[in-house]
Amino acid sequence: MSDQSNSAPACRCDYTMAFLILRLFLGLRTLLAGIEKFEAKGTYSFANYYENMNRMANGITGASFLPLWATKSFALSLGYLLTILGVALLLGLKTRLTLFVSGLLYVGLGFGLMAVQEGEGVAWIGMQVSMFVGALLLVRYNRFALWADKTR
Repeated sequence: MSDQSNSAPACRCDYTMAFLILRLFLGLRTLLAGIEKFEAKGTYSFANYYENMNRMANGITGASFLPLWATKSFALSLGYLLTILGVALLLGLKTRLTLFVSGLLYVGLGFGLMAVQEGEGVAWIGMQVSMFVGALLLVRYNRFALWADKTR
């Protein structure tokens, strides 16, 4: 006798719950990654942001082949993009597009870390990129969104 409960496909609600957990995690991670760019010595401000991002851009340029204009352009928009995309993921605003753009942003972060040969950071970013891929594969089960995608 075989146990049919082991071979039965997962219920649709299982996929919905899995996607919700993944979306919430990625949204919080992205939001907090953006907000932390505004912090220095326990305070948050735009002045801190521009100081932190200029330091990051100069550090990447100094340790790699990437030109300052490219690293500075990326760095100065990074915190704002991460914050906006994190909020959009948490609220479920155009989730498919938001996941795709967020994943591309993390690929860009990974590229910067690859350029400075920061292997451990690349591995962490790689794990997050794989979570974005998983979320994109499960996005059809997105049931809790303020502004859902039209295609399912």
